[in-house]
Amino acid sequence: MLQPSRPGPGVALIDPVPLYREGLSALIRRTAGLRWLGSTGDLHAAVRLHERLRPDVLLVDSVLDPVGHLARLLVERDPALLVIGLVRDAHSHANYVTSALEAGVRGVVPRSAQPEQIVRVIAETCRSRGYVHPDLRPRERPTLTRREYEVLTLIADGLENQQVANELIVSVETVRTHVKGILRKLSARDRTHAVSLAYRSGLLIGRPAVLE
Repeated sequence: MLQPSRPGPGVALIDPVPLYREGLSALIRRTAGLRWLGSTGDLHAAVRLHERLRPDVLLVDSVLDPVGHLARLLVERDPALLVIGLVRDAHSHANYVTSALEAGVRGVVPRSAQPEQIVRVIAETCRSRGYVHPDLRPRERPTLTRREYEVLTLIADGLENQQVANELIVSVETVRTHVKGILRKLSARDRTHAVSLAYRSGLLIGRPAVLE
């Protein structure tokens, strides 16, 4: 007996421009694997919309949430929620992206991106639980010390802190210190996010940027 297929992720939008809301609605409705749930242009109605619709993915215009207060509030209430920031030109800088990720935003994409790019970011954020559009990534890769790079490589191989310590013949506390440094330099939420960012930035592909 065939099992019923699971519905795709439900998508909702917080954006002040009616035409943009209509456009994204049409885009999601015609995209296989995604479900359009609804939208609002009122920041104060965002919490009620989330409570009523319980979306899997919530896209938020950066002009309505410039410092991440809304994202932080919603993610604290619903840790499974994937908030994607639609980034205006005025916010397309590293400081905004870093602050947004720290607030709980899982994906960022230019608000002016092509429709297929927005769909791709939604899909990639759902798959990897974190995605930064290439146009919003820092132009320079973060520089890790050689030991930090070794720790990151072992984490990417699936090793836990104790296993990393055993491999490098150092204490677990030393490994934890290196992990904290890696998370800070990569602006990562946790170890998994750090590995994801490192692969996407090219830090774990090809020759790393390493200091002696």
